[in-house]
Amino acid sequence: MTNYTKLPAILLLADGTVFQGKAAGKIGTTTGEICFNTGMTGYQEIFTDPSYFGQIMVTTNAHIGNYGIHKEEIESESIKIAGLVCKNYNIGFSRKEASESIQDYFQNENIVGISDIDTRALVRHIRHKGAMNAIISSEITDIEELKQKLAEVPSMDGLELSSKVSTEKPYFYGSEQASYKVAALDLGIKKNILRNFDDRDIYVQVFPAKTTFEEMNKWGADGYFISNGPGDPSAMPYAIETVKQILAAEKPLFGICLGHQLLAEANGIGTMKMFNGHRGLNHPVKNIIKDHCEVTSQNHGFGVVPEEVRNSDKVEITHINLNDQSIEGIRVKGKKAFSVQYHPESSPGPHDSRYLFDDFIEMIKGELAW
Repeated sequence: MTNYTKLPAILLLADGTVFQGKAAGKIGTTTGEICFNTGMTGYQEIFTDPSYFGQIMVTTNAHIGNYGIHKEEIESESIKIAGLVCKNYNIGFSRKEASESIQDYFQNENIVGISDIDTRALVRHIRHKGAMNAIISSEITDIEELKQKLAEVPSMDGLELSSKVSTEKPYFYGSEQASYKVAALDLGIKKNILRNFDDRDIYVQVFPAKTTFEEMNKWGADGYFISNGPGDPSAMPYAIETVKQILAAEKPLFGICLGHQLLAEANGIGTMKMFNGHRGLNHPVKNIIKDHCEVTSQNHGFGVVPEEVRNSDKVEITHINLNDQSIEGIRVKGKKAFSVQYHPESSPGPHDSRYLFDDFIEMIKGELAW
């Protein structure tokens, strides 16, 4: 195990609030938009979720690192969070299947973090003040110097980030002998989405974020998938255009999270940056088509504008959030196209919503009765 000394560290928020703590991970400095996840497990999946690119993650569970790092439990090939804020940073771990400690993991991937923070107080502050930029440093102690560095960090509002986490070249996932073929636009796709497709006899070709519909269509896929990912959907005209062309070609389409927002944008519905966003494993959502509720896994800082969805003659609402009535799902009238804001692949999280992958297959087969 790598030697670990709890050196002092500082967390500075954009509103001037300062938290003193201890260094976690690599000694250094990192910046990003601070957000929090209320999940009680699944920290490794959260760390590697491309949708968190550019964000400093506050984990509300008191213990992080306690079950170690398992190489199979990743959502992408590297850690994507910009930094970690936690209360108890546990170097020792109990799980036999784990291959290394969180400290080794963070040092190997050059991730800066801070521990020994009162995360309850921090989360209450963020909930009251809203998401904002922040800086963590275990090498700079001068607050004024940190303020200057933080002032240079751009707002998440207006940032295009998906092209930074997308695959550089197309690749395949699953069995070539599968019954169906799906073309996936990788805006920050999670591995468990691909596993869910593979489990349902689907062969997937994953395309880089800026691939045109014309290029994707050459493969002759049975359906199209628009993935989750980081950043502001309104700053992605290339992806909005691709979605428009998929719809115009009358192809079956399924979108998750960022894919949901892009489907809305492609139908003239605006998106907005949320005050805090939804990040956790226990968000209640109602499927108003099937008249049932599900507990969902969520991770998004942007959402569709509810009034514009309700006033649209192009889409109808399929799911709503029971906490704040935000729009969690839509389908396009007269098209084989639907999307959800949350994460039915649920890694981590409950499996209540995995039926949506089955719905997509039924749509491809022309058997989905809505």
